[in-house]
Amino acid sequence: MKPGRSGVLVVDKGPGVTSFQVVSRLRRILPAPKIGHGGTLDPAATGVLPVLIGEATKLSPYLMDLDKEYLAVIRLGVTTDTQDLTGTVLAEAPVPALSRDDIERACAPLTGVIAQVPPMYSAVHYEGRRLYELARAGVTVERAAREVVVSSITVEALAVPSVTLRIVCGKGTYVRALAADLGRALGVGGAVERLVRTRVGPFRIEDAVPWPLVREGVAMTLWPALRASDTAVAALPPVVLDGDSTDPWLNGRSVQAGAQASEGLVRVYGGGRRFLGIGRMLPGGRVKPERILHADHPGTSVLPA
Repeated sequence: MKPGRSGVLVVDKGPGVTSFQVVSRLRRILPAPKIGHGGTLDPAATGVLPVLIGEATKLSPYLMDLDKEYLAVIRLGVTTDTQDLTGTVLAEAPVPALSRDDIERACAPLTGVIAQVPPMYSAVHYEGRRLYELARAGVTVERAAREVVVSSITVEALAVPSVTLRIVCGKGTYVRALAADLGRALGVGGAVERLVRTRVGPFRIEDAVPWPLVREGVAMTLWPALRASDTAVAALPPVVLDGDSTDPWLNGRSVQAGAQASEGLVRVYGGGRRFLGIGRMLPGGRVKPERILHADHPGTSVLPA
């Protein structure tokens, strides 16, 4: 993979580093003009962190919208200020002999479209400051509940006082808040003991670059793992422009694309399977630019034959 190419590097983030620190490390390793991540992971958490390189950084908003899957080990019987075991213990309680049915019944109200209060130890903004900055200063403020989507919670294992859950959820969901809510529903408290993000949209942990390779920082071992930019938006339907339409579209004009897709967001291609960016299909079969990737290259693996 040539330096300067755009794409997605799917990293299996290690424990004890922030998502920003991963990006900072890669900025020192890879000769790319722009690098950013596609969704923050807590420092203590591990797992899938999609890193966007070059023109692919323009796709960050669409990557944020992808669903996520987590494997969370939750310690029951303990309440902390951070809602995980890295924080200060606020309360402890004995945990009775809970069954799998007990856990599943307590999880049921936590699925679907729910209102969730962001943790104080989070990156949410409050009057120009991050909540975690206020929390570290000993300040607690009222936080408005946010609507989030939790598609499913599956009990993977139960060994009281710990329970392992597989959680599939949408953007903005805090697994630590789910752990605290589960503990509250069971009447004993709960906090995240271990958290692994196993998937972000199409990107799975099995296919991620192992953390030691990123930590060691050798560019020649990382470039070959770079995926085409359009893999970040593979769920969107494709639209292919003809030769006469490509340049006008790249110059910001809507063009005729026919009935290739229904109205809504699409990924747009030009000749030679070159990924051009994100468009929006309009009534009458026209597509207008939403996000243009000027420097992307041919070679996508997600354009239908």
